[in-house]
Amino acid sequence: MPQIPEKIHELTVGQVSARSGAAVSALHFYETKGLISSRRTSGNQRRYHRDTLRRVAFIRAAQRVGIPLATIRDALAELPEGRTPTRTDWARLSEAWRAELDERIRQLGRLRDHLTDCIGCGCLSLETCVLSNPDDVFGDRIVGSRLMGERR
Repeated sequence: MPQIPEKIHELTVGQVSARSGAAVSALHFYETKGLISSRRTSGNQRRYHRDTLRRVAFIRAAQRVGIPLATIRDALAELPEGRTPTRTDWARLSEAWRAELDERIRQLGRLRDHLTDCIGCGCLSLETCVLSNPDDVFGDRIVGSRLMGERR
């Protein structure tokens, strides 16, 4: 039985970009961050395996919900033999990320609720501003609108 040439299973960076919706520059960036990989042709052109499309979809979905790239890279690194994430992988990882996202949502809700307080104070005083000084962490030791180094 004849072998299918490897090049049929590979995509150019332009093809990955067109099929994934990710800009070429984003694909290059993902590669520098270790999220995807390519091989180089004799003419130094990138060639991506077809499963890169699924990895890029995984990366972009995780980014859309606010997961940092470093966290995504760590998640992909946990997959056996660098394989492409499956639906089961997404379910497991998204469950693990849920608590982090819930905390961010809580913080954003709190910021939204106190946004008018900030406008009311006028100076972003660290003594009273809930945006610059959440939970008044600086209020006991510093007064004013800026954090400056401690004077000696």
